Amino acid sequence: MADNKSLDFNIIASDCLIAEEADSEKVVERLKALKDRYSEMQLIAIFNYFLKIEYRSEVLCWLIKELDKYKDSSSLAPLTELLLMNDHTPNANYDRDYYTNVRVLCAKAISNLKDHESVHALLYCLNNKDENYKIRLSCADALGKLGDKYAVTSLIDVVGDEEEKSVYIRESAAVALGLIGDMRAVDSLVKVLERQTGIMDKFTYLKEKAVEALCRLNPNNDRAFNALKNSLNDENPQVRINTIEALMENGTEEAFSLIKKMLADEDEEVQKNAVIALYNLSGSDILKEILNSSQYSKVCKEEAREILDNEDDVDE
Repeated sequence: MADNKSLDFNIIASDCLIAEEADSEKVVERLKALKDRYSEMQLIAIFNYFLKIEYRSEVLCWLIKELDKYKDSSSLAPLTELLLMNDHTPNANYDRDYYTNVRVLCAKAISNLKDHESVHALLYCLNNKDENYKIRLSCADALGKLGDKYAVTSLIDVVGDEEEKSVYIRESAAVALGLIGDMRAVDSLVKVLERQTGIMDKFTYLKEKAVEALCRLNPNNDRAFNALKNSLNDENPQVRINTIEALMENGTEEAFSLIKKMLADEDEEVQKNAVIALYNLSGSDILKEILNSSQYSKVCKEEAREILDNEDDVDE
């Protein structure tokens, strides 16, 4: 097979009907056929080139998904250019929004390359409030997967931005902060928990994600612990469940005591999660206590019995 330098990209593009008026499915079939003629490295070079000149969303999405499988560093530049829509001339029939799905896939593929040079492009899109929210969401997710602490300050700003139109973007930023694991994020996450909301409030899920992020960070300070403690009284059961998990990670005697009180929660799923958390903290003794005491609900006893039965199966 010829090496990359001897490849004539223009001829290959013409054979595949790239950037021509043709049915997208027909183009993809021709692209698939290239796999029988070229090596993996040659295909990467060909597909990278096609990203720069193709304009149909369906074809671009196929190319990005293929390049994402290879995860080659040479794809970073064309993927980034496409994410930013730089030096890419769309067909006159399509506007910028036509490429939303393409750019979302770009952000995902970029994060999978684990190249920290990409953090600037991802932050640029995230911080652009005029950008499509789906693209900003995908960039927040990508920054979390990338794990670069350079992004922490911007993500903190997004989480704390009360004027942000999309609460989903704030949720994704909170998740990203938890994944990155930088303790600078604690204050902004605690502020979310300290905000008073009702169960139908649009920020309920943001609180869930903030608790999840704090669970990952497991901060050892009184303010964070008190915020989690107060979240056990939140109207949303999922917030209470996430808080139980966060307190389990804390692992102190006070955390154990707080979780134990949740055995009496009005929500059965909260009760079950409390039983599991207590077992993880102290072993089977707490399960036997639950089974032998009349103060605990049937739900708690059934969960305790199931865990003990599974323990017995493992021992056998």
